[in-house]
Amino acid sequence: MDRKRAIKQLNKIKNLAKEIRLAADSWEEDWKTLIAILLSARTRDKVTIPVAENLFNKYGSLEKLAMANYHDVKRIINSVNYSNVKARKVIGCAKMLLSLYNGRVPNDFNKLVELPGIGRKSANVFLAEKGYDRIGVDTHVAQISRKLGWTKHKNPALIERDLERLFPRKMWREINWILVRFGQSYTNKREKNLLLEKINQIKD
Repeated sequence: MDRKRAIKQLNKIKNLAKEIRLAADSWEEDWKTLIAILLSARTRDKVTIPVAENLFNKYGSLEKLAMANYHDVKRIINSVNYSNVKARKVIGCAKMLLSLYNGRVPNDFNKLVELPGIGRKSANVFLAEKGYDRIGVDTHVAQISRKLGWTKHKNPALIERDLERLFPRKMWREINWILVRFGQSYTNKREKNLLLEKINQIKD
């Protein structure tokens, strides 16, 4: 895949994507951004955001969240997928942030992935949101990247590596939100595939 062509394709996708708030957007505190990203795994952002807002209205500080009752948290986040597991992860993540980092979210990939509920994708999405050059590979990123020939892999770490090689570093942190917004803008699979087929015809 030619870099110039891939950049043209990404810019076209950016222009087609609608302005949709994603789970990582617009939180006033880093811990809220991280918890919202944790909750968003395997769940649509339009479901995640109001759930996160309800959770933060109930527990307005990291200290309160760390002391929260599991069943109360599970009830509040019940609309997200895997809520029983995520309720434990949310409380555990809050506790670890307080005990290890005095309530501050570390801007360090290796430290982030040690937190409960924070995997490679979530850590990269958080860091990209904070302005670091990282690529969060979720389902949208993986599917679109394969569809356009940016990668042949299914493993997120290998997809991430291919995208890092293909795109200039200054574009890395945009890739996730561009592709996720596009994916969430066109929920009809046929419509989305037709658009991607047209984008795939873009030449160098």
